[in-house]
Amino acid sequence: MNETWIHRPLLGFDTETTGVDVTGDRIVTAALVLRTPGAGTEVRTWLMDPGVEIPEEAAAIHGISTEHARAHGVAPLEALEEIAAELARHLADGVPVVAYNAAFDLSLLDAELQRHGLKTLPQRLGRPVEPVVDPLVIDRWLDRYRAGKRRLGDLSEWYGVTSDGDLHTAEVDVLATLDVLEALARRFPQLARMPLADLHQQQIGAHRQWAVSFNAWRREQGLTGPDASGAWPVQHSTID
Repeated sequence: MNETWIHRPLLGFDTETTGVDVTGDRIVTAALVLRTPGAGTEVRTWLMDPGVEIPEEAAAIHGISTEHARAHGVAPLEALEEIAAELARHLADGVPVVAYNAAFDLSLLDAELQRHGLKTLPQRLGRPVEPVVDPLVIDRWLDRYRAGKRRLGDLSEWYGVTSDGDLHTAEVDVLATLDVLEALARRFPQLARMPLADLHQQQIGAHRQWAVSFNAWRREQGLTGPDASGAWPVQHSTID
């Protein structure tokens, strides 16, 4: 029997940032984790000086203050180029990028690359960014009616995933995301049997359907502010 994609190399990706605006906020830390069954796990991390103040609310989540980032962080241009080059290299080889709420991290990375005059992932690849596997999208899709929140910590608890460190540290979040994905594949065996190209397309549709339903609920609740984007895995934008 052919080996399924879940038993081949997976590249996990996560960022910690100055906020939640994918066009205006900046990356503070990032992690890439290459997990190769039978060969172990390789972890690369970056700490950047984002060039702007890190709000106290964001620092309280990921623990990186403006002062720490300025003292110990590298220039964004250098780090962003390394991150994008690694992602593009593995995607070009067909290795899926695994990211929890991928539309946030990949869209923010795209914006940061534009901001610093670097090639975006689609420009490097000469095609859309794929394959991407997003445990959040998959969980919403295949367990749609489950009650409760769906943050990474919530899914880790639901699927019995334990971490060796605090969530909201980029590398710890990536490792937890990869473990949650493996748990999802055990619970929903059809995932691993699905070709990656088909799974990618299914997630595009599933995210779009979720966004339509979520935005309808927001309107029913009388909530204001921008709607959730239906674009996945990258929300394209132009940076000033």
